[in-house]
Amino acid sequence: MAKEKTQKAKAETPDKSSLADKAKEFGEFFEQSKVEIKKVVWPSRKEVTATSIAVLVLTIILAIFLGLVDLGLSKLVQTILS
Repeated sequence: MAKEKTQKAKAETPDKSSLADKAKEFGEFFEQSKVEIKKVVWPSRKEVTATSIAVLVLTIILAIFLGLVDLGLSKLVQTILS
């Protein structure tokens, strides 16, 4: 029982070597992240503008459609209930 308590206490207390290992792993993670970011093919300004405009137009069309459907259904319910 006493051994278990001391083993748990050791497991809960981080030693300096494990902290150094974690710091090293953290640094390696950022180095690998930089390498991966360099592999990304970023869209051109023209592509971003075109897709943004397409999204805005589609959003406006969908909003108008849903607004008209909502208006029609509310008039239908109002007619049925009155």
